[in-house]
Amino acid sequence: MAPTAGVTSGAVGELRAVGGFLSSLGSDDRAALGALGRDRRFPRGGRLFLEGDRADAVYVLIEGQARIYTVTAEGNEVTLSVRGPGDLIGEMGALDLGSVRSASVVALDALHCRVIAAADLHAFLATHPAATLVLLRLLVGRLRDSDRRRTEFGSYTTTRRLARLLVEEAADDAAAPPTVPIGLALSQHELAGLIGASRESVARALAELRGRGLVATGRRTITIRDPAGLRHYAR
Repeated sequence: MAPTAGVTSGAVGELRAVGGFLSSLGSDDRAALGALGRDRRFPRGGRLFLEGDRADAVYVLIEGQARIYTVTAEGNEVTLSVRGPGDLIGEMGALDLGSVRSASVVALDALHCRVIAAADLHAFLATHPAATLVLLRLLVGRLRDSDRRRTEFGSYTTTRRLARLLVEEAADDAAAPPTVPIGLALSQHELAGLIGASRESVARALAELRGRGLVATGRRTITIRDPAGLRHYAR
């Protein structure tokens, strides 16, 4: 199955410090990166690339969110992470020339990104050492998060794992108390893949958090009603 085609724009604009990797770059490095690649837009549900595709580019998210997932041998989708404005997607494959994608990526909403060829990314990093250090810190942070979550899978209940995920997302979002809307537009099935649980156990976990007055939920929406209480519960 081929990825859903995105709309390509020939104009390349400035990359703003909208979060994530982009916000960690110096202004000169961000301007140099902004001169590379091409702009693309994907509709909600559009696929940026599929597992097994050639890893020939990195995607810099400008607007919208994307879900990274893999498919098990049984045919089940497992959500690995969600990326938002300022984040990179596909950087590990782009750094390893000749490799293939280890996961698939789909747009959770209307998505605007900059697509930069792997060779151009390599040339940029070779001449911008500060940006290379930022990328290394990003990759190390993701590996640490992955190791921590694997440990949590065996040490925490589903409800506590979900609470910890929501606390992390609230910290990444700039919203302030008394209520914090979470920017994860995921179904219960997708949340389950993200924390290594079943959909049924996630549904029970959300019900428990609602019952404790910690969160409110809607269709693909979660709002933290008691940020301090949720942080305490997630410990």
